[in-house]
Amino acid sequence: MHDENTGGVGVDGTLGSHGREDWETCGDGGKRQPSDQAGITGEAEWVAAGVGVLHSSVDLWGFDAEMRVDLHEGAERGGTCHHATRRSKGTGDGPQGILTPRKLRKLQIALYRKAKAEAKWRFYSLYGEICRRETLEHALQRVARNGGAPGVDGESLSDIQVSPENKQRWLDAVQKRLKDKTYRPMPVRRVYIAKSDGGQRGLGIPTVTDRVVQMALYLVLMPIFEADFHPRSFGFRPKRNAHQAIDAVVDALYSGRTEVIDADLSKYFDTIPHGELMRTVAGRLSDGGILQLLKRMLVAPVSEEQNGITRITPNPCGVPQGGVISPLLANLYLNALDWEVNERSAGKPQMVRYADDLVILCGPGRGERTREQLAKWLEERGLSLNAVKTRIVDFCKEGFVFLGFALQRRKSLQGQRPYVHVEPSAKSRQSFRDKLRDELHSWSLWRDAREVAARVNRIQRGWAAYFHYRNSSRVLGRLKEWSYNRYRRWVWRKHSCRRSLWKDYPNEKLENIYGLWSLPVTAGWTPARAA
Repeated sequence: MHDENTGGVGVDGTLGSHGREDWETCGDGGKRQPSDQAGITGEAEWVAAGVGVLHSSVDLWGFDAEMRVDLHEGAERGGTCHHATRRSKGTGDGPQGILTPRKLRKLQIALYRKAKAEAKWRFYSLYGEICRRETLEHALQRVARNGGAPGVDGESLSDIQVSPENKQRWLDAVQKRLKDKTYRPMPVRRVYIAKSDGGQRGLGIPTVTDRVVQMALYLVLMPIFEADFHPRSFGFRPKRNAHQAIDAVVDALYSGRTEVIDADLSKYFDTIPHGELMRTVAGRLSDGGILQLLKRMLVAPVSEEQNGITRITPNPCGVPQGGVISPLLANLYLNALDWEVNERSAGKPQMVRYADDLVILCGPGRGERTREQLAKWLEERGLSLNAVKTRIVDFCKEGFVFLGFALQRRKSLQGQRPYVHVEPSAKSRQSFRDKLRDELHSWSLWRDAREVAARVNRIQRGWAAYFHYRNSSRVLGRLKEWSYNRYRRWVWRKHSCRRSLWKDYPNEKLENIYGLWSLPVTAGWTPARAA
């Protein structure tokens, strides 16, 4: 997709935050002389060296500034960092309620700064950081917070955390295996979930031990690769979400890029070539221990049960959907495409990507050529486009769906000026109704009405947390009435239809007596601009 006439200049007239032309070049071929800024054998060496310190203006995800506040407050308190007294959400990338250990946070910041300062630097001597006890303990906390089913060994999180003593013994065993380099990932248990199009999606469930080790690996590697990721990549990254991706698409449409490539990658997670992926990782890492550990995770066999028979098959390519490290690796493999399309393509298109969901927004008449270049780039790297689902859309004539939102060109009611209308797609609305029907069905009439209302509320709150955005008020208003009527009829049937449907079960009673939660109907939107 490279066009020499563009000179590597992005759509904003810059080379991006990396400021480099050869984004695929690996370090210096592995030749590295020992220095104060090389080889991380401990968090203290990194902080003392002050490697590659940059200003917070280049931080992509904001944890650098947060950590400086922590360190400043700790110095004022005599060197103790009281995270819990400062905020309840913890610091940095940790989920709400889980505090990232101070030393681990300082290490992450040092890694991020060094990676940001030197785009061709290759890191080494990081394996010991994965074996640290505080890293493993924090990884276990994160895995426990996410939950999940047991793997092929049948060991569950509750088995490990049955008592503090048992948890410590379990961590001791994992740490020893990592230090002795006798740790070997177990086969990944494959299960299938139904897709909306009638097909099935395979999910890989590693064992709890493998998930914790993957999380420890993620905690150390994530800051390095995060420094390299393109700003228009939004999936599974700290401080980024799908709403930001939608905003980026809307901004590109307002800039005149109205020819949209709505791309679909064929089984992306299942087809990533291990060799090419490892070479990409090695562009930033020369630590043999981590590379060997990562390779063993990738080639871990797949265990699948069919008709009561368990079959274990090799895994020649792909990363399992369900693995902790998989989203990071999937983002890494497509990172080169992000930079190629956004910064070096003729016509200055803009690609917005959320994991393997992506759209490329081009100027009028450039869509077909860009699609051909995209297909060629993917084919050269062992990937492919889904020819059936990939299409080119003229946004001035028709809309498209991205990340569950339907985007259309409409005219405002007041001035009849065109704007980009964003609301939940028809498929998303149908999925919401189907989930509520599963709860409010004849086979659930035996349940307590308040219990069922609580189950319905969980569905509604989760759906509204994502889709209450931009021009969603009309859709949410209709779904609110639909959910009230559905629950009203369910309660009416529960009482054998002996009462009046509308008089005895008004909305106020559904809310105040049964505790039914109301979907928000106010606009969750950003100011519209003329297209």
